[in-house]
Amino acid sequence: MLTAGVARTTLTPFWGVELTGWGYYIERRWQRIHDDLQATALVVDDGGQQVALVTLDLMVIDEHFTRVTRDRIHRATGLAHSAILLTCSHSHNAPAAGGLLGVGECDPAYEDWASQQAATAVILAWNQRVEARLATARGELVGHTFNRTRPDGLVDTTVTTLQVETVSGQPLAVVVNFGAHPTVTTQWRPLEVSRDLPGLVCDQIEQALPGVTAMYVQGACGDVNFLREYVDEARHQEPAQRLTEVVLRSLTTATKCATPRVAFASEIAVLPTRRWLPHELMVDRNEAIRRLTTNDVAGWRETIGRSMTNRPDDMIDRHGGDVLKGVRAMARFHVEWTDRMLVDLDSRPMTLQTEVQTLRIGDLYVTANASEFFTPFALEVRQRAHVPELMLACYANGRIGYLPDAHDIEARSYAGYQSPKYCNQFPFVADSGPAMCAAMLRTVGRCVS
Repeated sequence: MLTAGVARTTLTPFWGVELTGWGYYIERRWQRIHDDLQATALVVDDGGQQVALVTLDLMVIDEHFTRVTRDRIHRATGLAHSAILLTCSHSHNAPAAGGLLGVGECDPAYEDWASQQAATAVILAWNQRVEARLATARGELVGHTFNRTRPDGLVDTTVTTLQVETVSGQPLAVVVNFGAHPTVTTQWRPLEVSRDLPGLVCDQIEQALPGVTAMYVQGACGDVNFLREYVDEARHQEPAQRLTEVVLRSLTTATKCATPRVAFASEIAVLPTRRWLPHELMVDRNEAIRRLTTNDVAGWRETIGRSMTNRPDDMIDRHGGDVLKGVRAMARFHVEWTDRMLVDLDSRPMTLQTEVQTLRIGDLYVTANASEFFTPFALEVRQRAHVPELMLACYANGRIGYLPDAHDIEARSYAGYQSPKYCNQFPFVADSGPAMCAAMLRTVGRCVS
């Protein structure tokens, strides 16, 4: 007999907590609550194995947050640590639970409370399991996203949905998976707490399907945004409406799960990296110290600002148009980054270890990693997984920043060159992404057998 439970708690931060992302040292403490952040949990039990999928309206979480939260859940429910998947919506109007240098200070008290709230959602879902049935659906959202790293670059248009209801047909949960950066409202509503587009989609689904609890699983969006024309107060609801329409339409022909079984698998992927070269650190460090000492802002776009953001002038805008303030923030970042990296530059291992996990829920497989995954890798995993339905859950169980493909690594782009700095990591190499794909596929395979 298959049983399932769903529950939700709030993650809205208390006063004084900074929102994460969007700029360096801008001290973006929230001023208004547009909509409450949430932790939503789905627990599924086939009588032999149990799994928990937890969606968090946070920008990122780190390994410590994951470990502490899993410990709390395990003590209360007995769920295995590797059966608990924690994944973030990646809203830039939310805090983080795990520091990224310079882009929003984390509050330890909030992090601990958010962990308790996430664990509470799972425990509540666990305690209210009822006999349930599952169905899956698939659709496509075409023409509303773009690859921000290259002209005509790949995007993943797949929208995957899981429907959970009681055996009498009462709705329990709808889980939606799509990949595109949820930064539709951040630019014009930077000081408001919000779930951004994932929240809009969940709200619209719940309005359309009374009794349902909706969950949004963020997919591979390291190189994908919603169209820039939607980053506007008048049009920001359009992509959420289109995505919701795809979900609701696909559910009309949902496929009942033939195998009411759950399973889970996890492994530590070992990803190759390369050591920062001493001159890479010192060129940026020396320039940063010089600019901080002299307040020189000449030529900053071509040097210190060349990879700090996808659009360098946005950094100045986010500092109120003050060029000196923006350049000093970039210089401060480079001093603090090199301070951290020089501590163990020569002794740090040349690999990065990170968890990869897959949950099986009936005929659906949810495979997860901690990166901002790039589309070419997501499409490769989709093509090679050979399972009925697949969701990719990114920003999951930790944070390792962008995992770019060879194109961005060679270009020394923001994703390839800046992201490892604020994550305090070595840069990824061309073989890093394929190694991640291989680990994900291994965990999928272990859930099939």
